[in-house]
Amino acid sequence: MRFDRRQYLELMTFGEWERPMFVELFGLLVGLDEEWKNQGASQSEIELSAFDWDYVPVVPCGGQTGVKSDKDRSVIEETPEYIIQIDELGRRIKLNKGYSTLPLPLDFPVKDMNSWRQVKKYFAFTDDRIDWDAVELAKQKQAEGYLVVANIPGGFDTPRELMGEETACLAYYSQPELMHDILDTLTDTALKVFARITERISIDQLSVHEDLAGKNGPLIGPGQIEEFIKPYFTYVWELLSSRGTELFDMDSDGNILPILDTLLECGINSIHPFEPRAGMDIVEIRKKYGDRLAIRGGIDKFVLRQGIESIEKELEYKMQPLMVASGGIAFGLDHRILNQTPIENYRYYVNLGREILKLPLLDGSRQGWGRMAF
Repeated sequence: MRFDRRQYLELMTFGEWERPMFVELFGLLVGLDEEWKNQGASQSEIELSAFDWDYVPVVPCGGQTGVKSDKDRSVIEETPEYIIQIDELGRRIKLNKGYSTLPLPLDFPVKDMNSWRQVKKYFAFTDDRIDWDAVELAKQKQAEGYLVVANIPGGFDTPRELMGEETACLAYYSQPELMHDILDTLTDTALKVFARITERISIDQLSVHEDLAGKNGPLIGPGQIEEFIKPYFTYVWELLSSRGTELFDMDSDGNILPILDTLLECGINSIHPFEPRAGMDIVEIRKKYGDRLAIRGGIDKFVLRQGIESIEKELEYKMQPLMVASGGIAFGLDHRILNQTPIENYRYYVNLGREILKLPLLDGSRQGWGRMAF
């Protein structure tokens, strides 16, 4: 079912919602389409439209707050196994074919304040960061029920992309002036872009991609968030929320429990995808945080490989009345659908979830899917 923006916002802000939401956040991992095809899946199943997933149509707000470079991405090497390119920051990046969806950097442009100054211009505000035609389009689409989304670069993710994970983590201690300057630049650009745009349109959701945790915990602690990232998030959120924005959503894999309180203090009120294998139990999180935090995802993708009993146990626990009745949740897998997930198991998962949530059963007359990782 297609939700309109108001239905979605009411659900995710614990308002007057109409029905539960059952979504597919990301889609198939590379190679699963061939597995399913060999198992007899239809094309509409491979494209996920056959499962009539809930979704809300999304339109970008028209402002660009991340890297804005004069460099074009170019291929410098390609083999049957991988592609190496030069990206907009001048980094060499490598994409492994057949199983990877994101290229990984092979080198990084920033090591200290001097090297940061060479790329700082790519993050600074310029008037052409706003596409006024796109802003007007967003305004029109919003009236048609589209969710207007603004994105900001991550407060942790950006230094990591510039410096590499290890150097960035050490820089909080060894080069705090550098880290402050990077984040001050991101703050200044975002505030200038959104202050102008929100004179013409109200943004529905602010989104940030971080991925600042692994299975065993976050890569930075609450102290680093408090000093470096919180001012950035807080200033941007205060501006947008004062002009009508209702959701501030963060995308992070891994176990973020040790820093979750601090993130909420930054204005975050929605998170995805909540990986159970990293200890992110959405039932326990809901018990602790209640209507302070909206949830997207949280269903263990690994159980779909294991069979009917595992799927039933997972859904009966995650879709219990406590979770359904409160709203503020879009039930879905905690990331992409894994390879070696049988299509029969996936079909069973979809049908059982719809049954538990009391949604209309699949009958082929309703089809649709919109990627919910925005």
